[in-house]
Amino acid sequence: MDFRYKGKEDVTNSVSLLISILIRHPEVAKINLDPEKQVLRFTFIYSGRLDSSEMNLLKGKIVTSIEVYNALEGKDPQVVQLDYKITDNLTMIEIQRDVDTLVQEEIALMVELFRHYINNKLVTEENDPLVDEDLLVQEELIEHMLEIVKSKSEDKRLYAFRDEGRVLVFNK
Repeated sequence: MDFRYKGKEDVTNSVSLLISILIRHPEVAKINLDPEKQVLRFTFIYSGRLDSSEMNLLKGKIVTSIEVYNALEGKDPQVVQLDYKITDNLTMIEIQRDVDTLVQEEIALMVELFRHYINNKLVTEENDPLVDEDLLVQEELIEHMLEIVKSKSEDKRLYAFRDEGRVLVFNK
């Protein structure tokens, strides 16, 4: 067996996962895969500056919702963390989740929470809307790729983000 090919296959699966998430959820501005920690980092952008009290309120609502979801699913996540950084007139909000307990439905929940709590200030790339059939295909692909990434060790740190209607993926 050629291990170099296997490694490329693992990277391809990880790249497919990141691309599928960004295609399915235009609200996610950037996504990173940290293979050492087995953590996915989702970045959402708030158009404006959130002060610390507003951020703490938002953080409490989102983290609590994710914890309740996982409790109802009978899962005990290792990493559920929300951080933020303010740059210029934007607030970058990052959610970290361990890959082992993450499922596609939880990703959809995170996106829906952001849409609900910061709808008119959530930076979203405007694309042609996907039809229901395409949405279902992307969701199934995300779930499938998550299962593959969970079961295989990968050593490439990957970054995916949007740029003028395109999805770009880099390794570092």
